[in-house]
Amino acid sequence: MKFELEDDFIELFKLLKVTGVAESGAQAKMLIEEEHVKRNGEVETRKRAKIVAGEIISINDEIIEMEAPQK
Repeated sequence: MKFELEDDFIELFKLLKVTGVAESGAQAKMLIEEEHVKRNGEVETRKRAKIVAGEIISINDEIIEMEAPQK
């Protein structure tokens, strides 16, 4: 799926919540802690990592492509 940023970045756990990959912020944090989330192919364990345009986040079979905000 593609996700268009509204600002310059979004924190990782918030991204998982707003895209519906996680049902809640708590579940998003758990997925990150348990190393299920990859950022550009590398495991990301920082819940508040700033995700920017051009990055690819993957969780199991879900892939989120980050796009720049339309200005």
